[in-house]
Amino acid sequence: MLDHSGPLNSLGFAKAPQDTRVVVAMSGGVDSSVVAAELKAQGYDVVGVTLQLYDHGAALAKKGACCAGIDIHDARRVAEEMGFPHYVLDYENVFKDAVIDEFADSYLGGATPVPCIRCNERVKFKDLLETAKDLEADCMATGHYIQRKTGEFGPELHSAADAARDQSYFLFSTTPEQLDYLRFPLGHLPSKEDTRAMAAKYGLSVADKPDSQDICFVPDGDYASVIRKLRPEAAAPGEIVDMVGNVLGTHEGVINYTIGQRRGLGIGGLADPIYVVKLDADARQVIVGPKELLATRTVPVKEINWLGDAPLISQSEWHVAVKVRSTRAPTDAVIRPISATEATVELVAAEAGVSPGQACVFYDRDSSRIFGGGWIHKG
Repeated sequence: MLDHSGPLNSLGFAKAPQDTRVVVAMSGGVDSSVVAAELKAQGYDVVGVTLQLYDHGAALAKKGACCAGIDIHDARRVAEEMGFPHYVLDYENVFKDAVIDEFADSYLGGATPVPCIRCNERVKFKDLLETAKDLEADCMATGHYIQRKTGEFGPELHSAADAARDQSYFLFSTTPEQLDYLRFPLGHLPSKEDTRAMAAKYGLSVADKPDSQDICFVPDGDYASVIRKLRPEAAAPGEIVDMVGNVLGTHEGVINYTIGQRRGLGIGGLADPIYVVKLDADARQVIVGPKELLATRTVPVKEINWLGDAPLISQSEWHVAVKVRSTRAPTDAVIRPISATEATVELVAAEAGVSPGQACVFYDRDSSRIFGGGWIHKG
């Protein structure tokens, strides 16, 4: 815990910045570069660490990703420009075991995985955080757009000031213990332009570098090509069937379809539009039906990370707002706990496209606070 015996520095420690060591997780992008530069300029003992997460050779040619190739070079150059040490850690095996393999299996199970959450949970905020402690750092800072605020019962997780940049959906599994050690210096900024202005102020070479768009190991958003390499059997052809099993057509692999898809099914002559409502990889079936079958109000959630002040099971229900995918605004819901890590979430208004494998993230309806979240499963 923090020592409150004297005035606190900007990272919340009662000592001079030069006596406070902070490890900055550097992806090579503008956000984490600005965090490192700003903390160094404030006089902190900064150590930059970049993770190599997947094949270095393949990544060199890919733009718009992170954690490999050109991005490692960019992170190293920022460290040289600002004058602090920088280390590259090879986490390829950890990343494959903890993130990529589950991504493939989850996708083939008919889920819509969110590997960025698993990467934060299992790699960056677990193994990298332990490395920061091994380096005797007082804390670890990242370039994520989210806020850490000190509440009555300790650190709280809050949405970023800039709703357009908020990354809370991807950070819901941050535990109280991790939150105690983490810092997010960009979360309070009004816009991304403020970050780029800071980069320009420090003359950073990455000031105008584009933001990453895709999942780092999925070039151009082509999930199917990645799954095909990892699980060749997933490209096996099969049947497109309706909800009662009538065969309507054939397909060239379940990996080519997503829940909610309407176009590209190759089925004509039907009176009403049909959508992909379920994927059954084991039976090699794509199940289709009318749009109303996509809408649901009841969402089973497991592996809950609860960040409320009182235990999740201390109440029979919690009235919150939830996000069931990163691009949606929070919507009113009721959490009904089953155990400390499981619950049924009832949406006040039905939503379409709620898919196993996605996260369900809990928000306070009356403030910016995040109460954690969990993983949607088939129930």
